[in-house]
Amino acid sequence: MKRILTGIIATAGVIALLSASFTSCNNAAAPASKASADSTLAAGAIVYFNLDRVLDEYDMANDLRSVAETKINSINQEVTRRGNKLEKDIKTFQDKINKGLMTQSVAEVQSRKLQEQQNSFQQYAAQKQQEIAEEQQVMMNQIADAIKTFIDEYNATKGYAMILTTQGEILPAPVVTADPSLDITDDLLEGLNAAYVKSKSENNE
Repeated sequence: MKRILTGIIATAGVIALLSASFTSCNNAAAPASKASADSTLAAGAIVYFNLDRVLDEYDMANDLRSVAETKINSINQEVTRRGNKLEKDIKTFQDKINKGLMTQSVAEVQSRKLQEQQNSFQQYAAQKQQEIAEEQQVMMNQIADAIKTFIDEYNATKGYAMILTTQGEILPAPVVTADPSLDITDDLLEGLNAAYVKSKSENNE
């Protein structure tokens, strides 16, 4: 159930990429060999981070995914339960028809009732699918906003000219290859997770 986000520089871009790649957030690979960001990188430098790794190793993203998956599984189970009951009722009706166990008039009434139940179930299932989509979108927005907010604050002290995000394994984009010392993924993850722990601690007080 994991999808991913793109473009962290603009919030809209971040959300778009999260939605497009959410299923691949386990593919945590950097476009160059892993290396911690050099603390001596000068202000004005262009740096990058691996979005796949951030989404996979950011504790807040994992916690939100877990909560969303629990809700979605519960919704799917209820939809499946109702669908199975309707299927069973239809099969029972068809068996009685085949065995001649009800009159035509009774069969017509039962058939109309089953059709109404089927229509009602289809509406219910569509509504629940909408709820799932909304649940996923809210989760993605929360993750995107948290990452974007942190990076804005992070760069206020670092002063980098540009922070790029890259993702992918075979041919990472947009950073295909770069000096590993420009990779700030480890630094971002450390800061993001520390900020999340602090936030949870404050909320529990």
